[in-house]
Amino acid sequence: MRSFVAPKQVVALMTVAALSLGLSGCIIVTETEHRQSSSEVADKEQRNRQIIASLQESTSVATVEAELGVPEFSDLVTRDGKRYRVLYYRTQRVHADGNTTRDECTPLVFKDGQLIGTGELAVAQIPTNN
Repeated sequence: MRSFVAPKQVVALMTVAALSLGLSGCIIVTETEHRQSSSEVADKEQRNRQIIASLQESTSVATVEAELGVPEFSDLVTRDGKRYRVLYYRTQRVHADGNTTRDECTPLVFKDGQLIGTGELAVAQIPTNN
């Protein structure tokens, strides 16, 4: 007994086969990776240090982000009804491994959206949750 394949099934099989062959060479890139050279990183660190040194108390988060860009790290906590945000910007190199860690960053501390200080001393001023 001969098997009979309907024309619609043949067309469907040919379409699937053609799509499979066409897509077999496709590569989907989900994220781009850009490794900065050590001189680019050093320039960024120096620029960040200069900007941070010139910041005035009560500068807004939006103003800082407009000047410095997206922070390397960001923390947010509410204590005693006050919202504290800490933005970490890279300002030094500790590990030459291509990754940025918190110890290579300077923290900028904001209370209710206004800068109250920079550095570890400013972070220490955030009330702890007892």
